[in-house]
Parts: sequence; C-alpha cells; structure tokens
Amino acid sequence: MIFAMLGEAWRAMGANRLRTLLTMLGMVIGVGAVVLMMSIGQGAQYAIKQTIAAMGSNLFILLSGHTSSGGVRSGSGGAQTLTVSDAEAIAELPGVQTAAPIHPGNAQVVYGPNNWNTSLIGTTPGYFDARSWPVISGSAFTNSDVRSATRVALIGETAAQNLFGDEDPVGKTIRIRQSPFVILGALAAKGQSMDGRDQDDTLIIPLTTAQRQVFGAQFPGSVRMVMVQTATQEIMPMVEKSMTELLRQRHRIREGMESDFFLRNLTAVADSAEESTRVMSLLLGAIASVSLLVGGIGIMNIMLVSVTERTREIGIRMAIGARERDILLQFLLEAIIISLGGCFIGLLLGIGGALLVEMLTGMLVIISASSAIVAFGVAAAVGVFFGFYPARKAAQLDPIEALRYQ
Repeated sequence: MIFAMLGEAWRAMGANRLRTLLTMLGMVIGVGAVVLMMSIGQGAQYAIKQTIAAMGSNLFILLSGHTSSGGVRSGSGGAQTLTVSDAEAIAELPGVQTAAPIHPGNAQVVYGPNNWNTSLIGTTPGYFDARSWPVISGSAFTNSDVRSATRVALIGETAAQNLFGDEDPVGKTIRIRQSPFVILGALAAKGQSMDGRDQDDTLIIPLTTAQRQVFGAQFPGSVRMVMVQTATQEIMPMVEKSMTELLRQRHRIREGMESDFFLRNLTAVADSAEESTRVMSLLLGAIASVSLLVGGIGIMNIMLVSVTERTREIGIRMAIGARERDILLQFLLEAIIISLGGCFIGLLLGIGGALLVEMLTGMLVIISASSAIVAFGVAAAVGVFFGFYPARKAAQLDPIEALRYQ
C-alpha cells in the first residue's frame, strides 16, 4: 500500500518537474545554510577551546601595583610590590596547586650568525605545570637550577625556528646580552594566545638568573607577576578571597586603603570568550534556520495549488473507495518526499560549501554528524508540518463537490 502511494506521489511530482524542483529549492538553501553556518560556528568554538587549553586551566595572574608621581599614575606592574616570598606564601594556601613567580622581559638572542629578539621569561619549574606546557625534547630546568641561578634555557618553537632553523636546539649554546646560555629543552607548540600573541616566540630561564644576570631587580627577590593555579575551577572564588586577604596582610595594607596589587581571573575571561563563541554559533544556526521556514511555506503553497488542480482526481478516488486517510497520506507523502529530497541536496551543498570555505580562507570548520542529523530531522518535520494542512484539506473534500469541480 505504502509503496503504491510512493509510486503515485513520484509520478505526480514528475508531471510537474520544474515546479517540484523550485519547491525543493527552499529546503536546499535552508539545509545548506544551516550546515554551513553550524560548521563555521563549531570550528570557531573549537579554536577558542584550543586557545583556552593552551593557556592553562584554573589560573589567576597576580600583577604588581602601580606608582604615582606628580599626579601621574603608572599602570599595573609599575611598582615592584610582589616578591618571591609572596608566591611561596600563596602556594601554602588551601586549594592552591601551583604559584609560580614570573619576571618577564625581552632580549636579543644570538646563535652563530643568527639573532632574534624574543620574549624572555624568568620563572620556576611550577610555571610549566600551571601552563600545562610540556617539554618535547631535552628536559626542563629544576629548583636546583633556580637556587644556583644557572644559565640554562628552554626554547619555544618560533624562537627555535628563527635561531636554529631545522637544527636541533637541545644542547646548543646561545648568547643573551653577551652571556652564554645552554638550551636544555624544546617546548611543545602552544600557538597564539587570545590576544593574538605568539606564545611560542619565547625563551624560559630560571627566575634567579633573570633577576641577577639578565634584567636585574629593583629590590632583591621582587617579581612583576605571579601565576597561580588552583586544584579545581569551583574553588577559585574562595582562593581569590584568601589570596587577597593574605597579600593585604603581608603588605600591611589597612582597611579602606587600595591594594598594591592586581588580581586577574584568566579562567573567567576564557569562559566568557567561549560562551560568546557558543552563542554566536547558535545564532548563526538560528539565522540560517529561517530559510527552512521559508522553504516550508513554499511547500505548503505548492501543495495547496496541487490540491486545487487535482480536485476532480481526488473526487474520483473517493468515489471508487479511497478513504480520507488514504488521500491524507498520499499528499503528505508528496510533501515529505519534496522536503527530504531538498534536504539531501542541501546537505551535500552545505558540506561542500564548508570544505570550500576552509580551503579558500584557511578557517577551521567542523562538520559534525549531529549538525547534519538535526538539519535532516528538522527538514523532515518542516515537510510534515507544512504539508499536513494541504493534505488534510484534500482529504476532507466532499466527493460529489469534487467531481463537479471544473
């Protein structure tokens, strides 16, 4: 029975091929747009997640305060208000997993005939745990190197490429401000940060080496920032409060006075960026879904025209014994076939369009099975929803009036 109705529906649509194809066009555009927009949105969301993962998880950045002279105030980091002992005290707080003091700067690095100006970070071994930054060859420096102010360094991928090319940097000696440093290891690639900075364009050296031999320090043991990692994201508000109270107490800041440090929650910033990207992805999908609605209205219009044109045919069918549900199913099948046919073509065009965008722009796109399944399911639902009214109208025609229709 169903197969016979499907054959009849196919013949009916074949009799008006151009009209059927134009009706399908709305579904083709709708499904193609949904798949394309969702693929671009999910690609952007994945890229943001990768950036966040490269940054590290559950992180705070503690920055030293500012100075004020003649009414002119410097920005954060202008005053040397943080010390290594502050970082050690923070590391003892409940919930704190790592507290790595950092003394950053820039320096011209020389290897043989090559030289490169790169970011130089003086820190402790805990920094690599906080940043989830593994060493892919060689080894990291240790706390013993920090205590001894050893002239050793770890090198990022970009800096290594510019200084060494294809040569293995591990074990080689470079010069930083005329001082020799041995490359202990090479760091895994991190890519760009959320502000577009190349995280791999860096050299990391022991904190004491940076303070005593490279940059110097205005006060013994002072640092410009401290990176703090908590055990879980849920306890970050509690740790933030504990750190603020501890530092105000250590720095003898009375109640009501401004703190001489700045605390930044990097995870909150990253989560906000990820949420914005997720909302944008959904918004793109919703905008593209309007095309599906337009396609559904097109199906309804054409099916109503088809019912009007085939009124006498419906009357004859009823006269020879066709039931209301047979007529209803007949026209409903036609609407579903048009909808699913347009959906299938649109799915192919959407996938092809997403791959073309990736090829031409280099933008990451992710074609997920869930997006294709949702688009296909919604298209089928649109066909049933907008095809039901014309089919029901056809099924409820009076056989005698239908036979008299001219």
